[in-house]
Amino acid sequence: MENPLLLFPQLNISASEDKAHFRAMRSAGREEPQKGNTGAKQKRNRLSLLLQRPEFHAGDHLGKPGSLTKAASSVSPEEAVKWGESFDKLLSEKAGLEAFTKFLKTEFSEENIEFWIACEDYKKSKSAQELLPKAKTIFETFIQKDAPKEVNLDWHTREVTRVAVGQPGRGAFEAAQRRVFALMEQDSYRRFLRSAAYLSLLRGHSRSCRV
Repeated sequence: MENPLLLFPQLNISASEDKAHFRAMRSAGREEPQKGNTGAKQKRNRLSLLLQRPEFHAGDHLGKPGSLTKAASSVSPEEAVKWGESFDKLLSEKAGLEAFTKFLKTEFSEENIEFWIACEDYKKSKSAQELLPKAKTIFETFIQKDAPKEVNLDWHTREVTRVAVGQPGRGAFEAAQRRVFALMEQDSYRRFLRSAAYLSLLRGHSRSCRV
């Protein structure tokens, strides 16, 4: 599999140290798989060790979980209000996208937004030659069964995407991206709007309105 960091350098495609530790602890509590799954278990173990290497985190421009307030320190209260108008507006703003990604890291679910970002980058590919390696990397990283950052897709969407990746066009991930977007909008986005860090930005807007 192509290295996702080479194809999508703008992404924090690797898991955070906290997430790697969380997954390692969760895996430790599982029952031993049957012999037929030994290969998959070894692959996951290698991935877990790889994700804990420091070079996978040195360039983490989105920061560590829990630093949402720091990321939004330069955001005006008026801009934060716009984030609450729609999920599209939140993602269209660089600061909003970063803040939302940080929030998802605190919930160990940043694979959803990372997949969405990868799809957006994929659609901007300048040549047909770029599509195949990028499509393969996205599929193996986020969509195929037991992918290291597998997103939650129904069987039909996963199968449609698998077929599309065989001869990828710019819309190969459209169905999967739409599904993940809807899940985030209906679930994570609503929790983000209720988070303490976001509400603190809104309180700043309220104070400015009273002045």
